[in-house]
Amino acid sequence: MRRKICIVLTTRGNYAKMKSTMRAIEDDPKLELQTVVGGGILLGRYGDYSKYIKRDGFAIAEHVPFLMAGDSLESMAMSAGMATFELSRTFARLRPDIVIVIADRYEALSVAHAAMCMNIAIAHLEGGEISGSIDERIRHAITKLAQVHFPANLEAAERIRRMGEPGCMVIATGTPSLDLLAEVDLDDLSALQEVLEQRGQGCRIDLSENYLVVSQHPVVTENEAVEKQIANTLSAVRSIGMPIVWILPNMDAGERSAATVLAQQGADLHVRVVSSLPMEHYARLLKHSCCLVGNSSSGIRECEYLGVPVVNIGSRQNGRQRGRNVIDVDHDVDAIIWAIKSQLDHGYYESDHLYGDGTAGKRIAEALASISIGLDKRMTY
Repeated sequence: MRRKICIVLTTRGNYAKMKSTMRAIEDDPKLELQTVVGGGILLGRYGDYSKYIKRDGFAIAEHVPFLMAGDSLESMAMSAGMATFELSRTFARLRPDIVIVIADRYEALSVAHAAMCMNIAIAHLEGGEISGSIDERIRHAITKLAQVHFPANLEAAERIRRMGEPGCMVIATGTPSLDLLAEVDLDDLSALQEVLEQRGQGCRIDLSENYLVVSQHPVVTENEAVEKQIANTLSAVRSIGMPIVWILPNMDAGERSAATVLAQQGADLHVRVVSSLPMEHYARLLKHSCCLVGNSSSGIRECEYLGVPVVNIGSRQNGRQRGRNVIDVDHDVDAIIWAIKSQLDHGYYESDHLYGDGTAGKRIAEALASISIGLDKRMTY
């Protein structure tokens, strides 16, 4: 019998990470893919990614809405509880052999919790890394719940082993989102230009000209300062005087702050605001930008692979291994301006493979098809 592998997609970034792995699972005769979508990926304001998933040929086994209204810490905690509740019922119906838990968002812990309580083995993607906010605590908690681990690099893999996980269950595969970058024609901007004009709001941006990209997410443990942090970034990029494509954040506590600040202060800027972009378009947008500004992990991962200059602001990526393309600064307007100007002076960097070489999806599927997994775990120290 084929092993049933369930992947729970809750954000646009989840699908970017897992698309190549989903293909590889479907191509493996020993595996059966079960795709579950829920949370923010279902929201209309992000484009309801269900249609993109279906367009790419993947069947969706379950739709699991679990987000509670609001962007407060309370609503986030309630959404996490609802996710555990609904996913438990989903897993009872689908009866997967392995659930893949993606990275470190708050609902990822809900996915792992539900799978653990249902006696389902857990495979964890991108464990072992250090970062800021609550992400690190969630990530390491999932590591201790998971049976098999697919870290993005060797440093993260070694950290998982030092956490007491068996070395044979730790397989450094790289980040599978890079697989898409390796196969996309990054120089074809026609479709991206059309998408920006159809789905974006604000000033029209000509992608043949120099432009900046801003992607800044709220830091949950700094919730009360989010609007001020966004305002400082806006003030800094305004002073640069270049056109800007601003990508709105995922569903987290404080996620509405960027839209609020842009509505109040950004009317005079040359800004195109976009709620979300599929990875293929986002990769093209990054590749042809002069610099990515904000605190997105794409600055650490995808931009490192593409050689795009990055100004990383604040604590969200603290401790995460990064390439030479990143300048780190605090939420200080003058520091952000200096860093952007420094990156504009430098220009593009050489591509690096710190987070993989574009073959992660195939390696993950091969491991899922062959590895022996039991539910019980024991510390190795």
